[in-house]
Amino acid sequence: MTDNFISKNKEFRNINLDPSTHSPTNSSTHPPIHPSTDTAIKVDRVSKKYSKSLKRSMLYGVKDIARNTFGLSSHSDKLRKNEFWAVDNISFEVKKGETLGIIGPNGSGKTTLLKLLNGIFWPDKGKITVRGKVGALIEVGAGFHPLLTGRENIYINAAILGMTKKEVDEKFDDIVEFADIGDFLDAPVKHYSSGMFVRLGFSVAVHCEPDILLVDEVLAVGDKGFQNKCFNKIGELKKNGTTTILVSHNMHTISTFTEKVIFLNNGKAKYFKTVAEGIKEYANLFINKENLGLEKICSGNDNIKFFNIQINKRIFYPGDSFSISMRYESSVDYEDVDIDTAIYSGNEPLHYFQATNKAYAKKINLQKGKHTFNIKIEDIQINNAMAKIVTVIWSKNRSEVLFWWRIPVEFKGVDYSTGKNFLKMLYKIEG
Repeated sequence: MTDNFISKNKEFRNINLDPSTHSPTNSSTHPPIHPSTDTAIKVDRVSKKYSKSLKRSMLYGVKDIARNTFGLSSHSDKLRKNEFWAVDNISFEVKKGETLGIIGPNGSGKTTLLKLLNGIFWPDKGKITVRGKVGALIEVGAGFHPLLTGRENIYINAAILGMTKKEVDEKFDDIVEFADIGDFLDAPVKHYSSGMFVRLGFSVAVHCEPDILLVDEVLAVGDKGFQNKCFNKIGELKKNGTTTILVSHNMHTISTFTEKVIFLNNGKAKYFKTVAEGIKEYANLFINKENLGLEKICSGNDNIKFFNIQINKRIFYPGDSFSISMRYESSVDYEDVDIDTAIYSGNEPLHYFQATNKAYAKKINLQKGKHTFNIKIEDIQINNAMAKIVTVIWSKNRSEVLFWWRIPVEFKGVDYSTGKNFLKMLYKIEG
């Protein structure tokens, strides 16, 4: 059995550690913060460290236990050789009934933070206050004994979560129906797939009627139908006043279910007034800005030269237009050229838009002499993205490139909208 489903079935749990002695005193120089009665979770300047070396981690553990046994300080609030802060000085508060999203890249400290909230790990610094019964789904297969059947594991996990046998008997059919594991209920769980583990674990966790629900990215291993069932259940619990902390890499899930968000990176936290701002910070993390420089691949040849190239702007909001104006001087006529225009993501080969003049039934001739040529993309509805606008001019039948520029641009986001496109909507009530 593992402690990843541990719940403190008490009305109030307070982890307030002096990291050197594990005594219940506040080692901070600041006065202790007492959460209000409507606060479900209070995290006050919490830090947790790990060692990169297994041998040193075991050695430090033995030393710390020995020093604490004799009443000496282990100085666990300071880093030693090969140690690092997995969670570094994080503070936040979650009210009863709220849903908090925690986002960030892999290795940023999200799961460690959940385990601290669930009481699996002790913080090395700071104070955690939790009010109510906690149900958690943090790791696939956590809390299951591989040799026991699904039926037997339901009773074991439910007991860990604070349910009595009578309560489990009353909800057993509902748990099994929600998990939908079919004929495998009486099979040893070592034969279960990762998806079946998650089905059963989540079903037990939500049917224990927790005051606080902690959910890690494990739901991603379930199929689409089960994910929808889980999120509907989370919505039902939220209506009943359950506080939820949700860790996910799915930004649509975060924007749909959470009222506020914390962005974690390298153990440090950033807090945002809106969920959309936090999601933008997460998206910007994966943009390779070194690849967003202006690329002037081709600006003419021996017969034609493009110059005095003007771009209206590089920062846009949904609905803005992009235009590029260029002067050219040509010694020959270029009949029926192709103007290929595209907008694609700045960090991946994803096109938001691509078309040539032929898509609009426009025939374009570049006559010899000096002329001005203008191109305009109207009403661009891209939201919260870094991108490149590409303009390529080909001679007839694409036999030669005459002009080719890649222009990095930024599309600002609209509040309360997290998708990559911002579409025009009509809301109308009749009657």
